[in-house]
Amino acid sequence: MKPYSTDQARWEALIRREKQADGAYVYGVATTGVYCRPTCSSRRPNRENVRFFDTFQDAEQAGFRPCKRCSPQMLNAKDTHAEAIAQVCKLIDEAEEPPTLTELASTVGLSPSYLHRLFKQRVGVTPKQYAMEKRLGHVRAKLQTDATVTEAIYEAGFASSSRFYDDVTEKLGMRPSEYRNGGQGVHIHSAVAQSYLGWILVAATAKGICSIELDDSPEALEKRLQARFPKARVVENDPDFGAVVSQVLSFLESPQDGLDLPLDVQGTAFQRRVWLALREIPPGSTASYGDIAARIGNPKAARAVAQACASNPVAVAIPCHRVVRSDGGLGGYRWGQERKNKLLEQETQESQPQG
Repeated sequence: MKPYSTDQARWEALIRREKQADGAYVYGVATTGVYCRPTCSSRRPNRENVRFFDTFQDAEQAGFRPCKRCSPQMLNAKDTHAEAIAQVCKLIDEAEEPPTLTELASTVGLSPSYLHRLFKQRVGVTPKQYAMEKRLGHVRAKLQTDATVTEAIYEAGFASSSRFYDDVTEKLGMRPSEYRNGGQGVHIHSAVAQSYLGWILVAATAKGICSIELDDSPEALEKRLQARFPKARVVENDPDFGAVVSQVLSFLESPQDGLDLPLDVQGTAFQRRVWLALREIPPGSTASYGDIAARIGNPKAARAVAQACASNPVAVAIPCHRVVRSDGGLGGYRWGQERKNKLLEQETQESQPQG
C-alpha cells in the first residue's frame, strides 16, 4: 500500500505537517472552502471539517479554492515530474520533426500513457498538440516576414501543405494569408461601452472574440484595433453585437458567473500555455509569475510569463490581472495598475460568501 493512501494516514501526516506528504494529496476545509498542502502553516482544522483529495484538480472540482498561503495548486506530485515535463517541452522545442510519444516517454523514463496524461495535466495540451502549437508559432512568425504561405508551412516542418490546412483554421482563427495581411478580408464587429473600469472595446470575428481592450477614451481603443487589424473590415455598433458586449460587461460585474464566449486569439506555443494556465486561476484568487511558470513546467520562465501576460489581447477573458509578484505586489498590467487593482477587488468581493 502506498504511503498516505488512507484518510487516517493523511490526517496523521497533516497533524505532524510531514514534508514527505507534500505532493501525495491535498486537503479541503469545508468551513472555509479552501484546500491546502499537508504542510500548510495555517491553523489546524477540526477533523470533521476536513476532506482529502488525491490532486488539486479533484479539490477544485469539488468546489474548493486554493490556499493563498501555501499555493497547493502549484505543487507537483513529484519534483521529478516538473523536470520531466520541462525536458519534454525542450525536446519538442528543439526537434526538427516532432518526436513520437514513445520516444519522449523513453527519454524521461515514463510510460507513454502516463506521460500523455501527466503532460496534459501540467501543460493543458497533449505532447502532440504542444508540438503542433510550436510549429504553428513558427508559421505565424514567418508570415510576418516576406515569406509566402507555402514557404512558411514547409520551413515550420509540415510535410505537406494539405496536412497543415487540415487544422490551421481552428488553430490560427484567421487563415494564414489573412493573418499575414493584417486581417485582410476579415469582418470584425466591434463596439465601445462604459464600465466601472472606464471605456471598454469588444471586437470579434465570426470565430470568436479577438480583442477586449480598456482605456480612458473610445478614440484610443478604436485606434488600437485599427492598428492591429489595419486591413480588416470593421463593423461598428451593430445592434446584434450588443448581446456579446452585454455578456462581457456582465462578466466584469460578476466574474464568478464565467464568460461563456469563444475566443479567436493568436499566440505562440508558450503564450498559449501561459494563457491556459491563467484561465485556471479562479476568480478571487491570484498566482505569482513564478507560480505560473512552475505550473507549465518551466519554473525559470517567470519573466517570460510576465511577457506573455503583457501580450494578452483579451482583457479579463484571459485573466492576466490575477497574476501578481511573488512579494504580493500587483506587478504590471497592460491596461494600468489601477484597473488591475479594481478587478481584483471586485473579484474578491464577489467571491465572499453572502451573509
